[in-house]
Amino acid sequence: MQGERVRAAGVATVSLITMVAVAATHHVQAAPRTHRLEVTPSTVAYGYYWSEARPALRIESGDIIDVDTLLTNTPEGLKRAGVADEKIQASLKTVVEQVTADQRGPGGHILTGPVYIEGAEPGDVLEVNVLSIDMAIDYGYNGCRGFLPDNCDTTQPQKIIALDRRKMTAEFLPGIVIPLRPFFGSMGVAPPPQAGRVSSNPPGKHAGNLDNRELVAGSTLYIPVFVRGALFEIGDGHAAQGDGEVDQTAIETSLRGRLRLTVRRDMKLTWPRAETSTDYISMAMDPDLTVATQAAIQEMIDFLVAEKHLTRHQAYQLVSLAGNVAVTQLVDKPNHGVHVRLPKSIFRR
Repeated sequence: MQGERVRAAGVATVSLITMVAVAATHHVQAAPRTHRLEVTPSTVAYGYYWSEARPALRIESGDIIDVDTLLTNTPEGLKRAGVADEKIQASLKTVVEQVTADQRGPGGHILTGPVYIEGAEPGDVLEVNVLSIDMAIDYGYNGCRGFLPDNCDTTQPQKIIALDRRKMTAEFLPGIVIPLRPFFGSMGVAPPPQAGRVSSNPPGKHAGNLDNRELVAGSTLYIPVFVRGALFEIGDGHAAQGDGEVDQTAIETSLRGRLRLTVRRDMKLTWPRAETSTDYISMAMDPDLTVATQAAIQEMIDFLVAEKHLTRHQAYQLVSLAGNVAVTQLVDKPNHGVHVRLPKSIFRR
């Protein structure tokens, strides 16, 4: 009997040791690392999302990137608009000087990345948690083209707008003050290989240039994955923007952000989706604004059916009663973007 107790105690001790070891291993695996990703000529994709782009960084799922991004402009363009040379970032000068024409395009955005996330496979979803966003410089610019360009005075340069990072406001004109809500206009993954090198200008199922003003710090973006490693890129910083981005630019500026990138195998998506502290958000894009609107609404209906267990009839009614359909952007040709926000507060259980 005593021998059995000893053996039992020994087994219990071994089991406890095993449990502690497993827990310790799990803790090590679960603890995210933070990777600093600065802007250099070798860490940018200038104007494209591409399945064959060489990764600037490789991370584990769940890790955090602390990433710099540059505004979509050139030193010469900023000088013409009136920015003093000493206020133009050295990193922008270096990238524009050293990234040659054959390495650029077909779009115009300077995107940081791509970031290869270990374990990401086609059919997965990349969860992008936007943890924080800081403005790297104290100015931004706004152009004038876009949806109704006949309103633009072509003799006027791009407008430089001072950013008050303490008050988080910008004075557009005397007596007109805009609250700042910085966000990354472009966050996306590589498109399917058959798409080739895709312009950074229009958004799509790979996300990219969404220009969705809701994606501020504290929000989460979910993107379908099309290639191994996902190849996440980020850029096109905005200090503030209205829905539609009608003149083709927001207050364009350089941003620094902290984002957690996590591979989700338990999700399947056709279009990107998002979530904020207050809303669920569906999205879709198409050259035809009506088609984009139909797809965005249908995405919200599908979400409600799958996650809230409503019938399609009930879900469609609920979107009409409580949803907010908005034009995300009208200017990133050829695709228009539409998103639907549904308040979380309406769900009491």
